[in-house]
Amino acid sequence: MSKWEENVRKVVPYTPGEQPKDQNVIKLNTNENPYPPSPFVMMKVNEMKDDILRKYPDPTADMLIESLADYYKIDKSSVFAGVGSDDVLGMIFMTFFKGELPILFPDVTYSFYPVWADLMDIKYETVPLNDKFEINIEDYIKPNGGIVIANPNAPTGILLEKDKIIKLLDNNKDSIVVIDEAYIDFSPEGSSCLDLISKYDNLIVVRTFSKSRNLAGLRLGYAMADPKIIKYLNDVKFSYNSYTLNTFTILAGTAAISDDAYFRKCNEKIIATRERFSEKIKELGFTVLPSDTNFVFASHKEKAASDIFQYLKNKGIFVRYFNLPGIDNYLRISIGLDEEMDKLLEELNTFLTQD
Repeated sequence: MSKWEENVRKVVPYTPGEQPKDQNVIKLNTNENPYPPSPFVMMKVNEMKDDILRKYPDPTADMLIESLADYYKIDKSSVFAGVGSDDVLGMIFMTFFKGELPILFPDVTYSFYPVWADLMDIKYETVPLNDKFEINIEDYIKPNGGIVIANPNAPTGILLEKDKIIKLLDNNKDSIVVIDEAYIDFSPEGSSCLDLISKYDNLIVVRTFSKSRNLAGLRLGYAMADPKIIKYLNDVKFSYNSYTLNTFTILAGTAAISDDAYFRKCNEKIIATRERFSEKIKELGFTVLPSDTNFVFASHKEKAASDIFQYLKNKGIFVRYFNLPGIDNYLRISIGLDEEMDKLLEELNTFLTQD
């Protein structure tokens, strides 16, 4: 080893879902929205003047921040935006988690959480889910340096009831509590805990444009919290990179927020497809965890998930397989178009009935 390597920060990086070069595959492995962005987005992009891209973007992204504040009926001082919810969450970890006590998050959840903790030398403890893959709030009522909960959880898709989040907050008033609501728009009305930010000054709600807003390629996420929390986040952001959001992203994100009817229509179609597909795959012998997201988490009673994953990949259908303890016999399947899900069901049936 070279002498300089002794000073390298060595981490095991997050592994994103595979992005196949072949565009003719059925891609159901990264929970992208199967529908195109709102037509308003492309209209706004086409209206851009040639001169706009030679100038730096607005570092405060006021146009976008104000549109989000108006949409959610909160003050703009309660909104923070970043380059996807990953950037927002990374800033949260960097800003708030520097205490002596470990932060807490589930042992089966978004696998970027431990990566950020390791990268930033943050102490953490993973809390086991129960045998139904559910979060037990009682396990989080103990001294800690912060709590991060994905709700609905990923990759399980299970929603934690709002009254349990309230209990979590009531018993952790001295800790920052992050509720990562990347998939909340696919959950029943009233499931979000956004309305609680006015009651709990330690709560941060994180959202993304990648799932329900049809803009994974744009990389845009945001957080909503008490203004003091947002100020601390902005202080760290501007100490790291003043121009995190580019002009294109600010304009397109603002346009997407303005088209609420399209947003709701797409979500309704995804939820309907999710419910239909869940019933059909159960008929093939799969166990499917209850999902309030744009994906399902499924396990077959006889066939290994790794074998199903490889078979489907060979057929040009990409789903997500996690070779991790406790979930290594499950597949996470994103909800695509109806015809894509029908093709998947057809291939699954062929695989399960072959000699």
